[in-house]
Amino acid sequence: MAHVRFGGAARVGRYGVDVACIDAITEEVLGLEPNVDLYLIDEIGKMECLSERFVAAVRALLDSEKRVVATITRSGGGFIAQVKRRQDVELWEVRVDNRDGLLGPMLAWIDSR
Repeated sequence: MAHVRFGGAARVGRYGVDVACIDAITEEVLGLEPNVDLYLIDEIGKMECLSERFVAAVRALLDSEKRVVATITRSGGGFIAQVKRRQDVELWEVRVDNRDGLLGPMLAWIDSR
């Protein structure tokens, strides 16, 4: 999906990004499916947001009634900032000192949705 040796204009830092790869993965796994209740996304990051298809698919999921659990980069503008500002999004910071205790609360949050 990304490598320092990839060329092209799609870049994050020193990494070239294969946007077509992100598009293909997006089409395969992030479409709204009637039999899917929960979507897990790792991650909503700067590389992924170079794909318009990824952004559109995640936006559609967040606008739907589906439950979504996603990691999101700590910093970033554009779509990343939009997701963080949504009233229906709950942000949890995962740190070394709290990560082991988050599973129970996260599972309870998922069950409550």
